[in-house]
Amino acid sequence: MIRVLVTLIQILICFLFQSAVFPSFQLAGVVPDLLLILVVTVAYTRGIFSGLFTGLVCGLLLDCSIGDVIGLYGILYMFIGYFNGYANKIYDKEDYTIPVLLIAASEFVYCFFYYIAEFLLRGRLNLGFYAYRIMLPRV
Repeated sequence: MIRVLVTLIQILICFLFQSAVFPSFQLAGVVPDLLLILVVTVAYTRGIFSGLFTGLVCGLLLDCSIGDVIGLYGILYMFIGYFNGYANKIYDKEDYTIPVLLIAASEFVYCFFYYIAEFLLRGRLNLGFYAYRIMLPRV
C-alpha cells in the first residue's frame, strides 16, 4: 500500500515538474518526458504489473491535461510500462546502461506510435520530417 502511495506521489511530482517547471528550461525546444522516464524506471525495477499500473495512471493524467482523445496516452504509456516490465528479470542494481537504453528505446517507440495515431491516420505522411524534427531531438 505504501509503495502505491509513493508511486502516486512520484507521478504527481513528475507531472508538475514536466508541465509547470521544465517548459521554462527548454533545451533545443525539447522538454524532458519525466513521466515516461518514471514509467520505464518503475517497470524495470518492480516488474510488469507495477509498470502497467504506473503507465496507465501517467497516461490518463496526460490525457486529462493535454490529450485530444482520452485514452491515447494511457494506452501508449501502459504499453511501454508493460513491455519494460519484462526487463525486470535481468534487473541489476549495478548496471546503469540498461535503464538508459530502455528509456531511449521507449521514447522512440512512444514517438513512433504517437506519429501513427496522430499524424498517419489523419493523412500526414511525411515521416522523414517528423523523425528529423520531433523524434530525434526527443530521443
